[in-house]
Amino acid sequence: MTQHGSPPLPTHRPGVSGQDPEAPEAHSPSRTTRPWMPALLYALGFLTVYLLAVCTPWGQRAENALFGLGEQGSEEAWIYPLSGATYGSTPLPPMELSAKPTVLAGLAVIVVLTLVRRCWRQGCAAFGVVILATGGKEVFKSAMPRPDLAGAPENLLDQGFPSGHTVIPAALTLAAVLVVSPRIRPYVATAGVLWLACIAAASATMGGHRPSEVLGATLLACACYGLATWLLPSAATSGATRSPRALPVITLTLALGIALVSGARDDTLTRSLVSAATAFICAVLVWYATVGRPAHTARRTRPTLG
Repeated sequence: MTQHGSPPLPTHRPGVSGQDPEAPEAHSPSRTTRPWMPALLYALGFLTVYLLAVCTPWGQRAENALFGLGEQGSEEAWIYPLSGATYGSTPLPPMELSAKPTVLAGLAVIVVLTLVRRCWRQGCAAFGVVILATGGKEVFKSAMPRPDLAGAPENLLDQGFPSGHTVIPAALTLAAVLVVSPRIRPYVATAGVLWLACIAAASATMGGHRPSEVLGATLLACACYGLATWLLPSAATSGATRSPRALPVITLTLALGIALVSGARDDTLTRSLVSAATAFICAVLVWYATVGRPAHTARRTRPTLG
């Protein structure tokens, strides 16, 4: 019995603000804020880099000037012995003739992981990321050739936007995190980010591609990954992707070190630092897309009210 005048005991009803925020029904994936926004932002970034660096005279002059800083060509780059340019040498994948075999090997690994884990939707999405990124690079490069707005030397007119060598490690890394177990996703992303930092810096410092082409390739791969994760059902992309607190710092520190070494040249410090900075930005973009953004999205998920 309750005493006269005492307030009634509070009751908890489902679907009101007093609901336990940790209850499974408290969160609904459909309430995630603008899940399509990352894909749009990456695509806009890709187009912005293209318009500023390729379609303006001052953008072309700024990047063409970098090639004049290294008068002796790619031989002055520290990573040149691993580039595969020397006759009889073995290239670091996916450089030189190892590009296509690297893509095929990556797709084979994705197929195997899909069959083993029976993650059919994720496997199809991962396959699509690689095909769309690498194929989109070829289509864009053919449809949007580089105009000569700054009177560049003939040897600088053959390059196209975006970089084919850079899009391969970026796309394969982004695809791999879709088909592996959520518990090892951060570690797979770490390996891929370090690989990307090396290839992106090497592509820029040896003159195979301009910094904008390297950055554009990474943004293209991230846009394809954002599109894939948006189209996938929320249940297919759910899973614990928490990583040790020190892993982001360790990963990005190692990526910076690898970018500095891979972008180093004996004849110019400026070109070395620009190549390393570009590669590091690429590493940050892929790390954020694979590990940083899902955690951020989870924090923005709002409870569904009844």
